[in-house]
Amino acid sequence: MSHSDDSRDPGQAQAPLIEHLIELRSRLMRAVVAILVIFLGLYAFANDIYGFVAEPLMALLPEGSQMIATEVASPFLAPFKLTLVVAVFIAVPYVLHQAWSFVAPGLYDNEKALALPLLASSVALFYAGAAFAYYVVFPLLFQFFTQTGPENVAVMTDINQYLNFVLKLFFAFGVAFEIPIATFLLILSGATTVESLSKKRPYVVLGCFVVGMLMTPPDVVSQSLLAVPMYLLYEVGLLFGRLVRRKREADAADEDEA
Repeated sequence: MSHSDDSRDPGQAQAPLIEHLIELRSRLMRAVVAILVIFLGLYAFANDIYGFVAEPLMALLPEGSQMIATEVASPFLAPFKLTLVVAVFIAVPYVLHQAWSFVAPGLYDNEKALALPLLASSVALFYAGAAFAYYVVFPLLFQFFTQTGPENVAVMTDINQYLNFVLKLFFAFGVAFEIPIATFLLILSGATTVESLSKKRPYVVLGCFVVGMLMTPPDVVSQSLLAVPMYLLYEVGLLFGRLVRRKREADAADEDEA
């Protein structure tokens, strides 16, 4: 190969890289713009959104009790922060669509056929985890908290502390509900087998409670409310892993017969 050919190779190699970087920047900008547009549309309802998120606690407070703001800027910053989080939450499907559009051209057809359902399932499971936290966990958790304190202590929760608390739980349960996807991918990739994961159930149960302890407030109720669904979702992942294995075995048998 001549020296002139060598001098052209770096430029030829850089051209696709620059095009990919430009496309990546474009898709990131679209995702950010989508979040900002949703945020601006929701900001007028910031206090209503905060009221909705605070309802599980407010419904259980004694008559005459209310939430308080211990910092000067909290009445503005807490609803602002929550509205921004909600905007990201709503925009997740569009953000993932942009990520998918960037990655998809480099995938094979069989990878595309599998990746898209997994992506959609991941989003649905994350939303399901957040909904489970709001409609199931919060009422039980706040009922426990508000009824176990001393009688002479008034429950007056700071709005910023409450927001940090519930956002942590939303995230914890959203991520925990991704366990079936993670288990399924481990089996599908060949990193492990259904039999191997089945034998590790005692360690998985222990791990679920350890994760529950680390990702939730330091009480047995919230830890159990996260650990038990995590284990059940682990079993769901094993179930789908078995189904995929049987399908593969059936396809292999059909090919052998052919």
